[in-house]
Amino acid sequence: MSDPSYRGTCFCGAVEIRVTGTPKAMGYCHCASCRAWSAAPVNAFSLWSPESVSVTKGAEHVGEFHKTPQSHRQFCRVCGGHILAQHPPWNLVDVYSAVIPDFEHRPALHVNYQEKVLSVRDGLPKFKDLPKDFGGSGEMLPE
Repeated sequence: MSDPSYRGTCFCGAVEIRVTGTPKAMGYCHCASCRAWSAAPVNAFSLWSPESVSVTKGAEHVGEFHKTPQSHRQFCRVCGGHILAQHPPWNLVDVYSAVIPDFEHRPALHVNYQEKVLSVRDGLPKFKDLPKDFGGSGEMLPE
């Protein structure tokens, strides 16, 4: 049986991506950068190995912005729609869950909860910053 594959696009459809297999992690980020980038109070992420993610159409339209060395955010230069973020220090790619509509987002945690502007009571672990494996304190916060 082959690995599942999901198609996603930017806002206008000029850039298409495919993710294959299963993500390494899924959750919600509350950091100020993700909130500003997504224009939302929280950002749903799905983290994939780089070999599981490919641009299948419109690579020439992909722009990139680096606010920090941890996140190389990619977007469509035609419509400005967000596509994904490369995370070189962790060798992972964050494909924003909203970009892959047929993929079922099953979050397991919240990160950067100390920066929240929206409280979420869902029973999931709330990390103050990041888990220790990702260079954070690993400290948990209450809902």
